Amino acid sequence: MLPNVGDVFSGKVVSTVPFGSFIEHPAGAHGLLHGRQAEVGASVQVKVLAVDAEQQRFSLELA
Repeated sequence: MLPNVGDVFSGKVVSTVPFGSFIEHPAGAHGLLHGRQAEVGASVQVKVLAVDAEQQRFSLELA
């Protein structure tokens, strides 16, 4: 299940890539926190910026 645009949640960093970090939503989906490198396993408060239901992905910013 994907979150809605504007949702704020605390998620766990599951991986990092050169262009950001993937954060796990409480429902299990992973979203991208673009441009931010966070430590894997850390908990971060994020806000959903955009959702692409067709591709089953979403983008995030720090809340």
